[in-house]
Amino acid sequence: MRRANQIEKDSEQIETVEDLTGVFESIASTQVAKVKNKVELSKQFFQLIWARYTAVRFDPSMRITNRDIGTTDKTAFIVISGEAGLSGDIDQRLIESMLQSYDAKTCDIVVLGTHGATQLKQRGVPYIKFFKVPETDKYIDVSPVINIVLPYSRIIVYYEEYVSLGVQEVKTIDLISSMRDMSEQADEEVMTPFDTIFEPSLDEIAEQMEMTMMTLALSEAILESSLAQAASRFNAMAVAKKRALELLMQYQMEFHRAKRGESDRALREVMVSLKKKKHRVDAR
Repeated sequence: MRRANQIEKDSEQIETVEDLTGVFESIASTQVAKVKNKVELSKQFFQLIWARYTAVRFDPSMRITNRDIGTTDKTAFIVISGEAGLSGDIDQRLIESMLQSYDAKTCDIVVLGTHGATQLKQRGVPYIKFFKVPETDKYIDVSPVINIVLPYSRIIVYYEEYVSLGVQEVKTIDLISSMRDMSEQADEEVMTPFDTIFEPSLDEIAEQMEMTMMTLALSEAILESSLAQAASRFNAMAVAKKRALELLMQYQMEFHRAKRGESDRALREVMVSLKKKKHRVDAR
């Protein structure tokens, strides 16, 4: 059995852990509330711009492919993970989901987030470029990422989606195919040069709007992933805090047992000492 003073020291360390998890839990809760609002606004803005984009298309099935494809027929995987740990196993599930479709001969990986990059290194999986996840408090500039993946014929984004505070899932989006599908399903009235004046030209405007839509879609995935990360961190901290409380209760019971044991042992030592003293007196 451990000594009472050692148990007391361990309890103080557990109390510190409980306090820290409580702080991280509060920060994650605040982050969830703040980012969730931004995600909703981002979705509304995307739909607004999307309506204008679909209105200027000539051929929905071709507009997305009018861009300069480049020289590679490889697939680009954009993996959006977290910048730090303490968010449960959500990044691990993200990487494992991506690796199920990954082929080193046909795929290149662009990773956002230090945690995801670390997990790829631990698995010996190479990536061509690493970016830190943009802060959601500021303007999210994804143009460096878009410039890297633009030459690829297929771009798949792996990100984390917030379903509820208790549930976060790994999602994928084919950035080009999904936009093409949305174009084909759009019911906006088509604007043509016959009824509208386009400057400098309809093709240039459509091309620029296509880039804008890809940028918005990727920004939205980053915001959604940040929201899921915050929710996952909140859950992880809540579980850690609960576990710390359980340990504290166990330590308190162990501390009282140890104190009682030490008192009993001290009492026995006094009794034995008194008996020895009595024997010595009787022997005289």
